[in-house]
Amino acid sequence: MSKNVNRRHKAFTPAMMAGAALVAALALLSIAYGSTVIALPDVVAALAHAVGFDTHSVSGPVGKIVVDLRLPRTLLAIAVGAGLGVVGVLLQTVTRNDLADPFLFGLSSGAAAGAVSVITVFGDSFGIWTLPVAAFTGGMLAAAVVLLLVSRVTGQGPERLILAGLAVSFMFTALTNYLVFAGDQRAAHSVLFLTMGGLGLARWDNIGLAGLGAGIILAYGLWNHRRFDAFLAGENAAESLGVPVARMRRTTFLVAALSTAILVSVAGVIGFVGLMIPHLCRPLAGPLHLRLIASSALFGAVLLLASDLLARTLLPPQELPIGIITSSLGAFFVVTMLIRNRL
Repeated sequence: MSKNVNRRHKAFTPAMMAGAALVAALALLSIAYGSTVIALPDVVAALAHAVGFDTHSVSGPVGKIVVDLRLPRTLLAIAVGAGLGVVGVLLQTVTRNDLADPFLFGLSSGAAAGAVSVITVFGDSFGIWTLPVAAFTGGMLAAAVVLLLVSRVTGQGPERLILAGLAVSFMFTALTNYLVFAGDQRAAHSVLFLTMGGLGLARWDNIGLAGLGAGIILAYGLWNHRRFDAFLAGENAAESLGVPVARMRRTTFLVAALSTAILVSVAGVIGFVGLMIPHLCRPLAGPLHLRLIASSALFGAVLLLASDLLARTLLPPQELPIGIITSSLGAFFVVTMLIRNRL
């Protein structure tokens, strides 16, 4: 056992360095490739000029494509991937369910319903902030309904939270489908991209919002990493160590709902990232949460950058919803885990 732990400790730092290098490489490729392919030297020159390291400006529209279109999209992929990866870690810990992710608890469904209501029924009442506000409201409403259901039944264990989340997820999915059919049919394409995920709405004025969503869950997880470690020994042991288990579970669920709602408001519903990433990172980081959270944030960014690159290059000049890529990977991942008897 100690030999395995020592090997894991020795491998962690090189793996994180490799992950950081992979993020940088994928970020450059993400900026270079799309409907118009830009040479990597031009990408580097445009980025250097944007941050003031080089006074030479790239000629033509290349600089604007790099700085105003593709760089925000790349940063959005990093923020959303990191945030969803950490959300998955914390939800799996407090519910003791290896399949927990924002989908399972209705958080993504609630945010999607709020955003779809704007697209199909209510319209742009608050300008560019209408969609984020509606998605945030829907996600928090879903969280409130789940917690209300849990509070009404005897016992508030993780299995009650999971069942309530599934019920709320189905309810908000049904509401979303109703809004699609009852609302403006011309908005069907926008609804499709929202419900299947996409980074096409990335702009400099909403990157901060995505960073806030990822930052909230990352800061919360790192601040409470020792409390999450206590959950690994069981609820009774955690209580004996001074961890208020029921309150911690509710708080974690609300913070996860807040972060998920913010991320869905700018990137749509992107599934399976929160499910896959914790499982991929545990063999590398171990079960303790300080390293697990850090590695999940890093490799969540890697997964979403790679998925977005595939979504934009598989069927040029069309762009696939990124949710198709992550759902395909997620299905393959779950089947593989089942065959190996690890779920």
